[in-house]
Amino acid sequence: MKPLQTVMAAFAALVVSSGVSLAGDFDGKWKVTDTAGKAYEITLAGDGKATGTQEAGQAGSWKEVGDSAVITWNTGWTTVIAKDGDKYTKSAFGKGKPLDGDPDNTGPAEKAK
Repeated sequence: MKPLQTVMAAFAALVVSSGVSLAGDFDGKWKVTDTAGKAYEITLAGDGKATGTQEAGQAGSWKEVGDSAVITWNTGWTTVIAKDGDKYTKSAFGKGKPLDGDPDNTGPAEKAK
């Protein structure tokens, strides 16, 4: 199983009320691209809130699961920022898509300085 699929399978089995902690590795601003290749930012706050600049009012919540931040957006989409060696990757899953399946979009994720 691929590393991202392993993380997604673990997330799918995670009970939301289990109290997964939010670590400092993921909170902050992230530079990513959307399915059309347009750059935007995702901000992950230490309190579990997420915002994005992709579209007006983009908001959601996030949790750290293993070596990944799993973001659930108010649009129904889910974004995963996963540590892959010494890099990070962003994967986006459309509304209702299982996280252990193929993402709609993947690309690099870079934490803003």
